[in-house]
Amino acid sequence: MDFYSMTDEAVLTDLGQRFRALRLRKNLTQDELARRSAMSVTAIKSLESGRTRLATAIAVLRELGQLEALDQFIPEPAVSPMQVAKLGGKKRQRASRRHGQPSPEGPARSEW
Repeated sequence: MDFYSMTDEAVLTDLGQRFRALRLRKNLTQDELARRSAMSVTAIKSLESGRTRLATAIAVLRELGQLEALDQFIPEPAVSPMQVAKLGGKKRQRASRRHGQPSPEGPARSEW
């Protein structure tokens, strides 16, 4: 599926339909899933219609035994051996600004 060609709303609708299909595959009603995931039925309905919070999606994935889908959703970034050597084994804490490019806030202003 080419998510880039879809609007944000269409992507959310598609994800909602996938959550519904997962629930039905487990043969659970919205009420049963709501109770088992400690969510309201309204939250489950919102999830399935593409209007949800991320916390709701995680709770439902946990209850449906599909948390590993998060690895495919947003894979953990791999660190190259060159980056590890450059950082001396430390974990990178922030991005650096590229030289010659303005900061996201815009060009720096002089006090003059």
